Amino acid sequence: MTTRLPAAALWDMDGTLVDTERYWMAAEEELVEAFGGSWSHDEALALVGSGLWESARVFQAKGVDLDADTIVNRLTGRVSEMLVEHGVPWRPGARELLEALREASVPTALVTMSLRSMADEIVSAIPFTAFDVIVTGDSVEHAKPHPQPYLQAAEALGVDIARCVAFEDSPTGLTSAFTAGAVAVGIPNILELDDAPSTVIWPTLEGTTVADVAALLTEEEVAR
Repeated sequence: MTTRLPAAALWDMDGTLVDTERYWMAAEEELVEAFGGSWSHDEALALVGSGLWESARVFQAKGVDLDADTIVNRLTGRVSEMLVEHGVPWRPGARELLEALREASVPTALVTMSLRSMADEIVSAIPFTAFDVIVTGDSVEHAKPHPQPYLQAAEALGVDIARCVAFEDSPTGLTSAFTAGAVAVGIPNILELDDAPSTVIWPTLEGTTVADVAALLTEEEVAR
């Protein structure tokens, strides 16, 4: 069977393209403690990959006496400050694979539950035109793990979601991509992905090639 390129590559951002989850966790801890509460590592892990407004309700239940929009903007602003202070921490092999896919003329979308302002900040740090479409948490009705974010990205690109490859680092994100119908690739970061719905788990993107990505589509076609 002839190996074909995917119709598109769909990328999660936090934890997949950039290693910013620790920034978010620090911002969450600061926020809860500012209102006299405590925030554990396990509680932070439980929110990885979740939508910001869904997370805001969790913080309100922990005693953060702010409306949801204010919580979202405060967390985003704090993470932005850390990006300025410490720089953008890229995940191993992610930016290199993204660039190789672009050079191979594979359409790409960023599918993140961060705000558009945060996505734009990360994208502006990439030294090439990285994405044709950007789907963010403030542009969808349903956040991950709902399939809508990935379906919306495929629709905006004008491609069949079944011929798209999605890269994710969290069970929440993988569930979104897999249930949308994409070839869902899990790259573990701070969470185990063994029990998450996925097409394949890759330990890293370092050294991964366009041919490796294309082979996933061929394997899926054979399996069908």
